Formats: sequence, C-alpha cells, structure tokens
Amino acid sequence: MADTRPWAIFLMGPTAAGKTDTAIALHERLGHELISVDSAMVYRSMDIGSAKPSVAELARAPHRLIDIRDPSEPYSAANFREDALVHMRQISAAGKVPLLVGGTMLYYKRLLEGVANLPSADPAIRQQLEAQWQAEGLDSLHKRLSEVDPVSAQRIHPNDPQRLMRALEVYYASGRPMSELWAEQQPETFPWRVLSIALAPSDRAFLHQRIAKRFEVMLGEGLINEVTALKKRNDLHLGLPAMKSVGYRQVWDYLEDEYDYATLVERGIIATRQLAKRQLTWLRSWPELEWVDSQRSDALDKVLKIVRESGA
Repeated sequence: MADTRPWAIFLMGPTAAGKTDTAIALHERLGHELISVDSAMVYRSMDIGSAKPSVAELARAPHRLIDIRDPSEPYSAANFREDALVHMRQISAAGKVPLLVGGTMLYYKRLLEGVANLPSADPAIRQQLEAQWQAEGLDSLHKRLSEVDPVSAQRIHPNDPQRLMRALEVYYASGRPMSELWAEQQPETFPWRVLSIALAPSDRAFLHQRIAKRFEVMLGEGLINEVTALKKRNDLHLGLPAMKSVGYRQVWDYLEDEYDYATLVERGIIATRQLAKRQLTWLRSWPELEWVDSQRSDALDKVLKIVRESGA
C-alpha cells in the first residue's frame, strides 16, 4: 500500500556544520518552510551565542519557533513537540514541505516518538540535583541513576548533565524509573514521511577549527555584552535551561570572575566541541540517515539532489 503521508525534512548535524545556510538555500530554491529545532534560539535576547540567523537571513527565509520564549521561561522537548506539530500541520495544509533545521537532537527524537506521561519539571528537585552536581560532579549523578534506573543510565552519557538530571528528577517526582514510564508509551505512526539528512564534515579537525573560529567571532560580535545584559536581570540564574546553553554558561562564569578571558575562550570552545560530539553520537544511531560531507564544495548540490530524488 502506497504511503500517502506528506513529506517532512529533518536537516540535522553538529553545531557549526553550516545547517542554517543550507536550509535558507533550500527555502529559496524549493520553497520549503523552515522550523527551527534549537533549544537556545527559542529564547529572545539570546542572539549571538545561539548563532541565531540574522535579521537579513530571517527576512530571506523566515524560521518558525525562534524568539518564542523569554529566557526566564523554561522550554522543554514536550513544548517543542506540541509547537512543531502545529506548524507542520499548517505548512502541509498549505501544500508546502516543513523543513526542520537545527541541532537539538532530543527535540527531533521526542517529535518522532511522542512524549511519555512524565511528571513536569520540579524546581526544588532540580535545585537539589544542581547542588549535587556542583558538589560531587556528574559521576555522582550517573552513579545514582544507575542505582534507580539502570536502563536510562546505560542510555544516557555520563557527561550529559541535562538528561541525567531529568531522569533523576522523573524518578524522585514519580517514584518510578523514566525507562519504565517510557516503556508504557503506546507507539503511534508519525503523520509525516521523514527524509533525514545529516550535514557534517568528514574531518573532525576541520569541525574543531570552525567551532573555535565561530566562538571567537561570537565574542568579537559582543557575546559578553549580551550575557551581561541578561545577567543584570533579577529573574535569570544558572538553574534555568536558557542560561545553561553552551557559551552562555561559560561567559556567565567569566563575569562572576571565576576565570580570566583566555580561560573563557578555552572553556567555550571545549564546551562547544563536547556538544558537537554528543550531536554526532546521536546521529550515528539515527535510522535511515543521508549523510552529506559539509566540507565538500558541492555539499548543497548533494543535499538538493537527495531532496529532489526523494520527492520531498
């Protein structure tokens, strides 16, 4: 039986791989409508550190789900799924193809798989877990998760603080392992046929060079001033998801005089490299993924060819 579901495209890849430029080109050449899949770009006043498309770029190719939250308002993968589905339905109903672009891999996963009946975020529990992380390190969180939810502990990387804390938060709030709650989730057919494309350089050193250069450019464009303005607000703190974003946390600590400028540059680049490594780990296990080497001069042509041949 023929699959009559409408198409959707996921344009994924590590940070600094060139996803935004490629997505804008696809919009201009094929008319696909863009939806941002980025946990930092959802926040207003966080432009430089999130590598948000410029005003001129957004005029050329509008992105949905950018600047939809104040940094004081937490935004979850479940929130993203709810919002993305609304926009995807609107785009498909208008006869267009939704093109989801970004590097927040958990958002893609939750969009496809749905959201289990998990308890909401609990600020008190999260604060306790934050304190444990700072006092005892991430190893202590992973060890505790291994005791109460070994299935989740095996799946979550020991250096992934957000997912470690969320799994423990679910356990402490519900009294049940998150893996058990997910196992009860009823599978459902995703309403779209998905073409998944990963844009990534074949040479890891090349990616590291791009990451270093981009972070230094962000600093030159005023990232420190951007975080200074956020820090002056009395409703923002490091416990919020927005302020934990890569780059922002490092600059915040620098402004707290925890280290000098040279260390800020080093830590910002290292944190971004670690993010890229986690993104690539997700991608290696992603089903039916079309890989495109972003280092190649014909990378855009390759992406266009994949899209056209798929019919998406």
